Amino acid sequence: MKAFVSRTYGGPDVLELSEVDVPEPGTDEVLVKVRSISVNPADWHCLRGKPVFSRATLGPIRPKATVLGADIAGRVESVGPGVTTVAPGDAVYACLFGSGFGGFAEYARVPLGALAPIPAGLSDAEAAALPIAATTALRGLDYHGRLEAGRSVLVNGGSGGVGHFGIQLAKAAGAEVTAVTSTPNLDLVRTFGADHVIDYTAEDFTRTGQTYDLVLDTIGNRRVGDLRRALGQSGRAAVTGFTSVGMLVGVVVRGGKRIKQVNVQVTGRNLAELNTFVEAGALRPSIDRHYSFAEIPEAISYLEAGHARGKVVVDVVGA
Repeated sequence: MKAFVSRTYGGPDVLELSEVDVPEPGTDEVLVKVRSISVNPADWHCLRGKPVFSRATLGPIRPKATVLGADIAGRVESVGPGVTTVAPGDAVYACLFGSGFGGFAEYARVPLGALAPIPAGLSDAEAAALPIAATTALRGLDYHGRLEAGRSVLVNGGSGGVGHFGIQLAKAAGAEVTAVTSTPNLDLVRTFGADHVIDYTAEDFTRTGQTYDLVLDTIGNRRVGDLRRALGQSGRAAVTGFTSVGMLVGVVVRGGKRIKQVNVQVTGRNLAELNTFVEAGALRPSIDRHYSFAEIPEAISYLEAGHARGKVVVDVVGA
């Protein structure tokens, strides 16, 4: 099969399109014929081995996982010993971030605990767009137990992969949502359900005097003091993914306000939870661009540039 292989740390140019063996599913694993892949910031961070401290787990000198790619959707090709809950031909999607990656390939070996059925009404591309970004948004919003009807929620980075899911999930909970984005994306975030919009090129959301019960910061470019200023009494902020907000180890408490960096490991149970929102009509991925399988390096470069609106998806050739 064809797969993109990275044997050294670096940019997308280190990816090599190679012929590799099709993996064999082991006990409680399935082999999935990949039809769609979505790219995530985690992909280019792992590709570059940054931040450098992450190499303690990724591999100190060279990457342990030579085939990256986490979010996939496709069809079960075969099943390993002990698998009875899915069968060849089933439409599934999965997150391989916690099981050694392997998604930038025509076939992927997937643990049962990392997959879920594709919900009715979603395409393969839309399903592949869900796992990391939508789970991160959901966990960020409910981490502090503040996602309730009537709450005021601000989503910083509302047009991005995590942010556009955050807006939809907050609205589904009955929150009043303010989205922060750039001028060209103001109308876009309204289509996701934002009640109010802030153009960060013209206004600093931390200095408007307006405060919020919950801030979901998907960008991670604000200081702790900035986020505290945007929080109301006993307000909470969740910073997702890689961040420049110092080392947010544990919970930062100041005046009853709490700020926490939130990272997730996506499981099949998380995906099943996302399916309930999709099936209720409360959650729908927005796809900015489609790339072909051969264009995976270009897809990663586009995402890394930081201007993607929603998700970036790769359509696998021959799917």
